[in-house]
Amino acid sequence: MPEGSTAYEWFEFIGHPFTAILVACLVAIYGLAMRQGMAKDRVMEICGHALQPAGIILLVIGAGGVFKQVLVDSGVGPALGSALTGMGLPIAVTCFVLAAAVRIIQGSATVACLTAVGLVMPVIEQLNYSGAQMAALSICIAGGSIVVSHVNDAGFWLFGKFTGATEAQTLKTWTMMETILGTTGAIVGMIAFSLLS
Repeated sequence: MPEGSTAYEWFEFIGHPFTAILVACLVAIYGLAMRQGMAKDRVMEICGHALQPAGIILLVIGAGGVFKQVLVDSGVGPALGSALTGMGLPIAVTCFVLAAAVRIIQGSATVACLTAVGLVMPVIEQLNYSGAQMAALSICIAGGSIVVSHVNDAGFWLFGKFTGATEAQTLKTWTMMETILGTTGAIVGMIAFSLLS
């Protein structure tokens, strides 16, 4: 199928994750509920009940994406990266701190990883590290990207909503667990990096 053709564009649209999930939900609602004789009001009630706990999560994710874009467009991200790399910290510690700072500021572990990689990559490329050293630095970034999960993180709300925990309980359990996990992983990455150097 030639790229750019109508059929190609159509399959690309249908194959996009958002479209595919929407179509799958509609088919499931029709096939599992309406076709089996369930009343339309009951289907709407079930769908509304399913969306209720996800509403705040979607709001936080959207706000995190907006905040990330503000960081990118304002130039704060590169300034933060330059400030941290200019402090003279070891590169493994810099990777961890940078990812942790982005994570704490905007909440998303994925965005924290990608932002930290983008900010330290120009520095790392000049130092000609081996693949194993790069893997150790990746572990440091991954560790930093999951520490201090709090109210701007969708995972925080997901854990709290589905366990019935209050915000204070979620901070004492989820946030502590994520911080211990991320810090331990980063320490392992730092040790590995120092052994490989």
